[in-house]
Amino acid sequence: MLRGDFMSIQEKLSELRRLKELAKLGGGPEAIRKQHEKGKLTARERLELLLDEGSFIELDMFIQHRCTEFGMESRRVLGDGVVAGLGTIDGRPVAVYAQDFTFMGGSVGEMHAKKIAMLIDLALKLGIPVIGLNDSGGARIQEGVDSLAGYGEIFYRNVMASGVIPQIVAILGPCAGGAVYSPALSDFIFIVKKIAFMYITGPRVVKAATGEEVTHEELGGADVHATRSGVVHFVYDSEEECIEGIRKLLSYLPLNNMDDPPYVDTGDDPERRDYELDNMVPADPYEIYDMYEVIERVVDRGTFFEVQKHFAPNAIVGFARLGGYVVGVVANQPKYLGGCLDIDSADKIARFVLFCDAFNIPIITFVDVPGFLPGTDQEHRGVIRHGAKVVYAYSVATVPKITVIVRKAYGGGYIAMGSKHLGADVVLAWPTAEIAVMGPEGAIEIIYRKELAKADNPQELVKKFVQEYRRRYANPYIAASRGYIDDVIEPSETRPLLIKLLRLLKRKRSIRRLPKKHEVPPL
Repeated sequence: MLRGDFMSIQEKLSELRRLKELAKLGGGPEAIRKQHEKGKLTARERLELLLDEGSFIELDMFIQHRCTEFGMESRRVLGDGVVAGLGTIDGRPVAVYAQDFTFMGGSVGEMHAKKIAMLIDLALKLGIPVIGLNDSGGARIQEGVDSLAGYGEIFYRNVMASGVIPQIVAILGPCAGGAVYSPALSDFIFIVKKIAFMYITGPRVVKAATGEEVTHEELGGADVHATRSGVVHFVYDSEEECIEGIRKLLSYLPLNNMDDPPYVDTGDDPERRDYELDNMVPADPYEIYDMYEVIERVVDRGTFFEVQKHFAPNAIVGFARLGGYVVGVVANQPKYLGGCLDIDSADKIARFVLFCDAFNIPIITFVDVPGFLPGTDQEHRGVIRHGAKVVYAYSVATVPKITVIVRKAYGGGYIAMGSKHLGADVVLAWPTAEIAVMGPEGAIEIIYRKELAKADNPQELVKKFVQEYRRRYANPYIAASRGYIDDVIEPSETRPLLIKLLRLLKRKRSIRRLPKKHEVPPL
């Protein structure tokens, strides 16, 4: 080759710039136009919204698949249908990837998967959260088993990263077949209504297998997974709102399991007392009130960020700040099923408690639970096994645990909801607390069965016995006399006392336990 045949530096720079501009086009202008016509943003537009301006550093831009079957040798783009890299959100580092539907429907092949797997590996090394923006038609059929192997590599890393770095996934398009398991293995799933759905098998397969006709939305739309399956944690009407939600969630989370959640001075006085709390719980134990009001009045104003709002509404879980410190809030909601624990609420609480424990987030529990929901449906579907998950989660959690018994704390529900017996550090009770094996009516039916059978007016006798039982037993003082309740407090002093306790409990050390590989949870 003659010396004059070499490309000049300027020509090489021009070629580099050309390739990078080509990579940014993904599947091309026409495919981008179609994406916009569907009301969807492109992968790069999503990343621009998610990350701080100018912070994105793209990695593996030049990756391409190496499949030659089914004419694939002529269908290649730089990046192979996924954009990945590092950036910052509110100045804090994150690893991000966004699947690009404009190239082969964002389908996952060998190199596409390798790119995501390498990003998770890097996030683990750096100890930073990983965020995935999913918009994919699923496995790339043309690549056969290589595509399946790629999914397996991602799943394995999801599991290895679990409890080490936060993993967040947003569903912004189709997510079908094996693709659903990476989000399911993550910590939190966001989804956008109408443009996104998740399912193992699509409507066509369902019809072929069962004869049932169902739409994408009915089978795996946002509402289904938010209210019935409990698969997703946050639902939004638009991509912009969804991405802002991800940014908000991250403001409560540490970068990794060795880090503390970020402290923020909210400007809310730690000594503030809300005297409305003193009259929050009705004198009549059968009247309901809204637990949201209790939470909002105790935590720093405007900081409660609920998780799984639409699933199992008899339980409330979410993040908040107390005196600027991040806490995980768990509560029963008496406005729905009387605050009973059932299969879905047990799953919701247990998973949230385990997440908080993994990432050093103290747990504040507000209790008003009459027990577990009775009935054959619950028993046959395994409420025993699911209820055990709550007991398990609170028992293994080593973060600071403070429990406030607001009203009812009966039977197994009392034990499960962060009781002293499961390792709570401090248990407080309001004067309205009722702590007993069961509710007065049920107890009377058992204890005074013979007297009631002989009575001329059993209803009047039941009323008398219930009043006496409630006066003598359904109160916080017997439990306090046994050391199961650390203090009975005025509701209005809940906030300042919790903040003082949090500051002191930061020094808490984990109790050394018997050596073992790991627990065997009641899954």
